[in-house]
Amino acid sequence: MFEGVLPALITPFTKDDTIDRTGLIKNIEFAENGRVTGVVVCGTTGESATLATAEHMEVIDIAVECANVPVVAGTGSNNTAEAVELTKHAEDAGASGALVISPYYNKPNKAGLISHFRTIAEAVEIPIVLYNVPSRTGQDIPLEVITELAKINNIVGIKEASGSLDKASQIIENTMDEDFKVTSGDDGLTLPIMSIGGCGVISVAANVVPDRMSRLVNAFNEGDTATARQLHYEMAPLIRALFNETNPVPIKCAMELVGLNAGHLRPPLAPISAENNKLLANCLKELGCIQ
Repeated sequence: MFEGVLPALITPFTKDDTIDRTGLIKNIEFAENGRVTGVVVCGTTGESATLATAEHMEVIDIAVECANVPVVAGTGSNNTAEAVELTKHAEDAGASGALVISPYYNKPNKAGLISHFRTIAEAVEIPIVLYNVPSRTGQDIPLEVITELAKINNIVGIKEASGSLDKASQIIENTMDEDFKVTSGDDGLTLPIMSIGGCGVISVAANVVPDRMSRLVNAFNEGDTATARQLHYEMAPLIRALFNETNPVPIKCAMELVGLNAGHLRPPLAPISAENNKLLANCLKELGCIQ
């Protein structure tokens, strides 16, 4: 379920700032046509920080209802009780799993982190993937915490987005005795992480280039490293451009440029600069995504 390519879907909004149900369904269909293995909703890319609880649940419900691939629901919070509530809802809605970010801002110690994730895992039966993204949370989940959590039956993997190949390598090394998957949380590190034992990517870029990202992962899994490497470098300029500003600002811009459904950004996020808009357009032209 967590192997391969899972786009971290954006949340499209209507002009009156409600969830764009039709737009979300079309985006899921576009991703599925790109041969993704699943979709992730309500993650960082899905602007979960500015979704009300009811909206968060609505997005999960729409995705589960309409997707033909497994749906992984972002259900993390810096409030353990809220994370439990969202994860229970995801399970009840029929999500295949939950992606749970480490608590942000309050920065619990090791015991607090273990207790937080254990409490969530024990509240449900669906598989849970940890999410380590210290650039957004202010805290890198310690290796020993990940190693301990990997022993819990339904904590089955981690989205590793620290940007450190060494950290990913240590996680893989320390969890070899468990059925524990490491997936890249950085598009640009998909191939490097897979080369040391990672299983795929939860991808921002796959919102606009799902087919290319799927071909990269499939080529590597089939032993065609030359093709995987070629695709890696083909997409590299676009991937860099997608992170010139805070995610999901550039990816929403890119989706609009290729005619997909993105909608506006919720404050405090603001539209992309003209310079970075132009850069994205040039990258998309080079890939043949737009004329």
